[in-house]
Amino acid sequence: MSNTLEETLETAAARSGQAAISARHVGVTYQRRGQVTEAVQDTSFELPNGSWMSLLGPSGCGKSTLLRVLADIVRPTEGAVLLSGRTPAQARAERAFALVSQQAAMLPWRRLRENVGLGLEVAGTDKRERERRVEEVIDLVGLTGFERAYPHELSGGMKQRAAIARALTLRPNLLLMDEPFGALDELTRERLNFEVLRILEETGAALVLVTHSISEAVILSDTVAVMSSRPGRIFHTETIPFGRMRSSAMRDDPRFARIEGVLRHKLMDEAS
Repeated sequence: MSNTLEETLETAAARSGQAAISARHVGVTYQRRGQVTEAVQDTSFELPNGSWMSLLGPSGCGKSTLLRVLADIVRPTEGAVLLSGRTPAQARAERAFALVSQQAAMLPWRRLRENVGLGLEVAGTDKRERERRVEEVIDLVGLTGFERAYPHELSGGMKQRAAIARALTLRPNLLLMDEPFGALDELTRERLNFEVLRILEETGAALVLVTHSISEAVILSDTVAVMSSRPGRIFHTETIPFGRMRSSAMRDDPRFARIEGVLRHKLMDEAS
C-alpha cells in the first residue's frame, strides 16, 4: 500500500469517525498457469460504523473475493482497505471482525457449546470468561437448551446459528458473511435473516453480506452494492429506506417490491 493512498484512507476514516470500512480503488488479479484473471477492478466504497451492506451480483463476479480482501484472506493487487482505521491484517490480529461462511464448519466430536467457544479457546481466553461469553451468545442466537448437542443432532439452520454465535463470542465490530444461508430452504433462510437483524441491532456491529438473493439483500442492508460481471466492480448502489426494528411486514411495503424490481433489472441488464 502506497503512503499516499494510506494517508488518503486514514484521512477519510478520520473524517467519518473511522468508518467500519474504507476501500479505495481495490483490484485483485490472479495468475494461474500463465493466465491472468482480473477478479475485482477499481472498487471503492465506504461503510459507516454500525451500517449494513450487501454485495449482490452474478456468479463469479468477485463478490466473495472482495469479502476475502476485507477478511485478510486475499491481498489486493491494487488499492487498499482500512477497517476502522486499521489494515485488514491489523484488524484480524485484534479480532475486530468475524467471518461466517456457507459451511458452519463445526467439529463433529465437540458439543455445540464447545464449538461456539472454539475461537475464544484458540485465543487463550480465560475459561470462566469463555464460558460466560458462550452462554451469552447461545442465548442471543436462540440456541439455549441445545448446549450439549452434537453437530449431527442439529438442523442446518441451527448449525448456522451456532456459526454466528461463534463469531459473536469475539465481540467483533464488523461481521462478514459469505452466503451463510445459501444451502437452507427459503422459509428457514428468511427466519434467520430476521434473527441476524435482531442480533445486529443488539450488538451494534456493522455487516457486509455476500448473497445471490435479492430479497435477502434488501432485508439485511442499508445499502445494496451491485457488482458487474468479471472483472467485478460496483456499478450501482441502492439505498434501502427501511429503518431499524425491521420485521417480515416490510415485504408488504410497496417500496420493497419496487427496490427488488430495480435490483433485478440491474442484474439482468448486466447479464445481457
